[in-house]
Amino acid sequence: MSYVRPTPMSVPAWARAVLALSSGVLLALAFPPVGASVLAPVAVAGLALATYRARAGWGAVLGEMQGLMCFGIMLRWLSVVGTDAWILLVALCAGWMALLGWASALVTRMRWWPLWVACLWVAQEALRDRIPLGGFPWGRLAFTQTATTLTPWAAIGGAALVTFVTALAGCVLAYAVVVVVGRGTDWRRWVAVTLGGLVMLGLAGICIPRPVDGQSSQGPAQATAAVIQGGVPNIGISVSDDRREVLTRHLGQTDALAEEVRAGVAPQPDFVVWPENAVDIDPYVDPDVATSLTTVARAVRAPILVGAIIEAPGDPSRIANVGIVWSPDSGPADLYIKRHPVPFGEFVPLRPLIAPLVGRLDRLSRDMAAGQQAGVLQVGPARVGDVICFEIAYDDIVRDAVVAGGRVLVVQTNNATFAGLGQPEQQVAMSRLRAIEHGRAILVAATTGISAVISPDGSVISEIAEADVGSLVEVIQLRDSLTVADRLGAIPEWALAGVAVLAVGFALTRHRGSGTRRGEAI
Repeated sequence: MSYVRPTPMSVPAWARAVLALSSGVLLALAFPPVGASVLAPVAVAGLALATYRARAGWGAVLGEMQGLMCFGIMLRWLSVVGTDAWILLVALCAGWMALLGWASALVTRMRWWPLWVACLWVAQEALRDRIPLGGFPWGRLAFTQTATTLTPWAAIGGAALVTFVTALAGCVLAYAVVVVVGRGTDWRRWVAVTLGGLVMLGLAGICIPRPVDGQSSQGPAQATAAVIQGGVPNIGISVSDDRREVLTRHLGQTDALAEEVRAGVAPQPDFVVWPENAVDIDPYVDPDVATSLTTVARAVRAPILVGAIIEAPGDPSRIANVGIVWSPDSGPADLYIKRHPVPFGEFVPLRPLIAPLVGRLDRLSRDMAAGQQAGVLQVGPARVGDVICFEIAYDDIVRDAVVAGGRVLVVQTNNATFAGLGQPEQQVAMSRLRAIEHGRAILVAATTGISAVISPDGSVISEIAEADVGSLVEVIQLRDSLTVADRLGAIPEWALAGVAVLAVGFALTRHRGSGTRRGEAI
């Protein structure tokens, strides 16, 4: 059975544009809150068909179209911060999609192009996740696949491998369309083989085991954990204005849990987790706040992992976003400082130049310092890997917390700024993927939701919906073993990205000057 080279067919520019734009919409719908995961490969197929053997420049335009449409819809929650911020971030992300479209137009002229295009998706994300200012990994293709048969690949090669297999599924689908439309030799047989391969790819992940049990080689196999969702007096950009009220609400919900424990309604927790920004009054400076935390920890008879804003250690000109282990006996103990503050949300790059141009940046009177150590903390009987808010999207930060000894992962987050706009659902979806990637239970503690307890196999054990308040108390599994993805780290990502670079280089060398005529070949 020989390789099928389809007969070129004329495709007008408007048809390619419609494909690119519609694929952008479909890709956005694949992410939460809609979460139609099956649309992600379809969206990949749409862009592959739109750019198939197109001029490279036109491919870049088509990639930009998909990116603007997808990120414009998916990141709509950022408009709360400012329309300008939303537009700029969408444009930045779409720029990387333009690079993908440009490269896709080149490599689709070669044999085995579905493989090369799938690698391009990984390469595009590898760049976007890091450039500029530490990158923005939100909206990775992998984050559409948090509860599908493709998800278990995360345990082998991390989020990058999930992106690859998702993109490959889409490209195989696109290839089937190309063969049918092109009517090459033996096209029916090739379509059958292609679709069979698509089914096998979709089901292969079922064979990858997902851990569900705890391990006792480095400590207890289980612990009883509590997550507090205290709520805030208002949402939006002014969410942190009434800091003492936010603290009071989380104290109140923890006191309510303590009453339930004393009444026998709830089990005694081994430790309690509060969300990011639950304590925005520095407890190292304010003795009343410190006393309140010690009192409530004694009431619940467990240490509390507190999300707080404090003066940066050793640098009073800056602040720090931290997780503090607060003991009922001795007060503050272990401390984790957020390693990846958000540009323009937690610090202002080139402040003297930019801050005078954007008035609302006055709210950020002091920049946040970045921590240097992985977030591994001893909280009661559990060795916890702590990440704060957007850090759940960054591969290295989460992996570092596991490799350094975290037996359970905690995500402390404050989503109140973006409440009701889909961002909390997107963050929980990422957490579910990370659970499988690292074989760890995950506790998501949010001020206004969604708080959740997630099993190491990625299933949601319990959750508190947005705008509700309360607590979750669950027995969680503590694990020591590392997954293949933990051991390999970024190797699969860089290997796939390297293949993409080689494919583009080969395409440029081989096809330089052989630009496609308008409307050629789908």
